[in-house]
Amino acid sequence: MTTQTAKNKAMTERLVEWDKKHYFHPTTPLKEQQAKGPAHIFTHGKGIHVTDVYGKEFLDGVSSLWNVNVGYGRQELADAAREQMMTLAYGSSFFNNSHDVVIRLSQKLASMAPGDLNVSFFTSGGSESNESAIKIVRHYWKMKGQPERKKIIALERSYHGVTMGATSATGVPEFKNMITAIAPDFLHALPHQTECELGDSSAPGYERSIRGIIEKEGPETIAGVILEPVQGVGGIQIPPEGYLQAVRQLCDEYGILMMTDEVITGFGRTGKMFGVEHWEVVPDLMSVAKGITSGYIQLGAVMMTDRLRDELADLSDNVFFHGFTYSGHPTACAVALKNIEIIENERLVDNAKQMEQELWKGLNYLQDTHKIAAKPRAIGLMGGIELLADPDNGTTFEPSTFAAPAVVEECAKRNLILRPLIFGGLNVIAIAPPLIVDKQDIETIIATLSDSIQAFEQRVM
Repeated sequence: MTTQTAKNKAMTERLVEWDKKHYFHPTTPLKEQQAKGPAHIFTHGKGIHVTDVYGKEFLDGVSSLWNVNVGYGRQELADAAREQMMTLAYGSSFFNNSHDVVIRLSQKLASMAPGDLNVSFFTSGGSESNESAIKIVRHYWKMKGQPERKKIIALERSYHGVTMGATSATGVPEFKNMITAIAPDFLHALPHQTECELGDSSAPGYERSIRGIIEKEGPETIAGVILEPVQGVGGIQIPPEGYLQAVRQLCDEYGILMMTDEVITGFGRTGKMFGVEHWEVVPDLMSVAKGITSGYIQLGAVMMTDRLRDELADLSDNVFFHGFTYSGHPTACAVALKNIEIIENERLVDNAKQMEQELWKGLNYLQDTHKIAAKPRAIGLMGGIELLADPDNGTTFEPSTFAAPAVVEECAKRNLILRPLIFGGLNVIAIAPPLIVDKQDIETIIATLSDSIQAFEQRVM
């Protein structure tokens, strides 16, 4: 062993121990982290690949946390951040102050968003965006003289973040079970009950549909409905045709505000700039984050209609007492503008739509090739395949099998990073690579995943 190799090995061992001793990881099995240290320590990223401290290169098949849309190592984004830091590193938007970059980003988002979603309130990420949307909706009804309108209806299997309101809106039980109390006035409906939302009271599940809950609770108590255009963490659940339109019509019928969570689906992920555009629906508020900067820096936003902003302005002469220190951070806004420029100039939304066909082809191949692979789904570059013990009978794996995590672990051995979605008894493998991927990249992902499923099948079948 050379002197340099020995030094590198010693440094890596120190990093592992420091991680175990000093770093409290988010969304991580803490006992495993304390026993084994971090699963990976990444040091470099370029294109669709990341490299760990041992020099091993991985294909990132999920864009880290669904967010590195333009890929790693974009010099343009680093340059944009540096230039803005040297020009105006920070600027507060409190007390009616502003700066040129946040104004330009607000205008740019307005030009991109569907309908009249022309106004942006900025946050540092998705949880803050959804938390803000919920607070804005409740504040609106209070200002309208209807403070009893405070209940929020979300969907089962939904994920909206980890702040108190966002956690309470989340329909994945595991995220709520870790706290001793959730915020009041959050209700959860069965997802994707199109006929129920259109008014068919004879349809199964009517009482647990959004419409059924509205009728039971009384529309005069409902402030808003929040939903993801495509459920991500809940298993890549794509709504049936007509569902989002039915929810929009239902909200209009009862004067309820509709909020969509585009934190994952925004900025090209689904083959449209925003997920709702697949169904030509315009919500009253739309939360964004992740892809707005491709993860290069923290930023999120709540976009709202002109009408909603105008009403809020007319209804009160008081200060709007909600904001974050980093709302509209100049450097984050500069990176977002450059990131959006890359997405547009490189036609990455079109590429996501074109690569959807390749992803579908690969997912169908997995279903045809492997006994346990079933229910492929994809929209743009957001796809998944489900693992079932017996797909013909819909029999799931025993929880102790950890089917999806085991397959993802096999993928990691083969230099591919994917994500298991195991909430609510599901075993779904999520695939969501950066929007810069090509046909060969998709084929590599599918071939590696196929080998990994085969290895798992040989072990358990």
